[in-house]
Amino acid sequence: MQVDQTEVLIATSAGQMPAVLFVPSKPDYKPAVLLLMEAFGLTSHIRDVASRIANEGYVVLAPDLYYRALPNNKFGYNEVDQAMAMMWRLDFGKPIEADIQAALTYLKSCSDVDPARIGVTGFCLGGGLAFLTACRFSAEIAAAAPFYGMVLDEWLEAVKDITVPVYLFFGSIDPFIPRDRIQQIDARFQELGKDYTLKVYPNAGHGFFCHERADHNPSAAADAWYELIQFLDQHLRKEA
Repeated sequence: MQVDQTEVLIATSAGQMPAVLFVPSKPDYKPAVLLLMEAFGLTSHIRDVASRIANEGYVVLAPDLYYRALPNNKFGYNEVDQAMAMMWRLDFGKPIEADIQAALTYLKSCSDVDPARIGVTGFCLGGGLAFLTACRFSAEIAAAAPFYGMVLDEWLEAVKDITVPVYLFFGSIDPFIPRDRIQQIDARFQELGKDYTLKVYPNAGHGFFCHERADHNPSAAADAWYELIQFLDQHLRKEA
């Protein structure tokens, strides 16, 4: 399938947020996915994941959430300290929520996107923000699939506001997300009776999906890709 890739700008209250829009050539009204980046920025890996999802028939938007720090806002996978410092400079309150809202609004404005069939996924930083999106913007999306995202306490409390299906992916030896935290997340979804799946991959660390990272786990990545596409197809392919 041919996929057109376009650099776009999204208007926000803090300025213009660059993003990459991937549109498959399939001529119909399409479901869409908001793809949220890692702590390392809008890297070539995230663009590659966006292209892969688009090849499955989805319009994909990947915004540069570090746009306030342009032009030096991307990091190599060996620059963990720099990437973490940039990540923690984000304001995880109203500013990041406004950026996510702006990205969703842009995606819904695309003429070939069905606004009722939008999902969100993300990795690392983006996994946490995909979780936040489910908490804050369930009315605007149809499904969420966070990958190894750190979950703040207030987001765990806000699980009560989630009304869409969620698929959470974690690694069992992730140093940033210990097993007891994963168990807390699992218990919270379970006690509230939410529609969710939580999968923990044995011997998989943080970033296991990314083939450029030291923690890459090929078998976990392959299974997670299959599960992600099955999940998106189940919840975004059905007609609104």
